Amino acid sequence: MVHEVLHPRNWKATPGYSNGIAATGRMVFTGGMIGWNDQQEFETDDFVEQVRVTLKSIVAVLAEAGARPEHLVRLTWYVTDKREYLGALKGIGQAYKDIIGRHYPAMALVQVVALVEDRAKVEIEATAVIPA
Repeated sequence: MVHEVLHPRNWKATPGYSNGIAATGRMVFTGGMIGWNDQQEFETDDFVEQVRVTLKSIVAVLAEAGARPEHLVRLTWYVTDKREYLGALKGIGQAYKDIIGRHYPAMALVQVVALVEDRAKVEIEATAVIPA
């Protein structure tokens, strides 16, 4: 394991995220990534596909620093519609596993009124730590 997952033994297991992560090394931060391509154009309004593109963008930015998905320690998700997010969990989970794998950093999800780009349905900020 690259980082230490922090989970009190008597707490119920968490599905798809960690309560905390301890890590030492070089820190990498992304800005808020959204579901448009590398030319800043949306190819879809589908929620799951926007998540897929967003996660791929995060991985691409991490790679610029020599980081990989398993170096992620935190993801903060901003969604414009909590119900749409909850209704798409199966597809989101598959997209996540396809791109990030079975690594689950500490995560938070916040519903917002809107994102700066009108077609964006999700924005994700990421923090990674590359071990020394």
